Amino acid sequence: MICPRCAHDTIETVTASPVPGVWDVLQCHRCLYMWRTTEPERRTRRAAYPPEFRLTQSDIDTAHETPAIPPLLTH
Repeated sequence: MICPRCAHDTIETVTASPVPGVWDVLQCHRCLYMWRTTEPERRTRRAAYPPEFRLTQSDIDTAHETPAIPPLLTH
C-alpha cells in the first residue's frame, strides 16, 4: 500500500471501526494525509488521486511553514 497523495510506503492504521473489518483510518508517515478505507478511489488510490494535489518529497521539503491553528474564540 502507498499513500495516495505522496506515494510513500509507510502507512499506519490510526483507528478502526467499532464493527471489526468495516473501515480503517490510515495515515501516511511522510505527508500526514489521512483517509478512511471506505472513501472513493480518488481519495484512496494513487492512480486515481487528482494530479494537481499529489506531492513529492521535494514539494514537502520546500513547503512553506504550516499555518498555525488560531486560538479558540470564547463567548
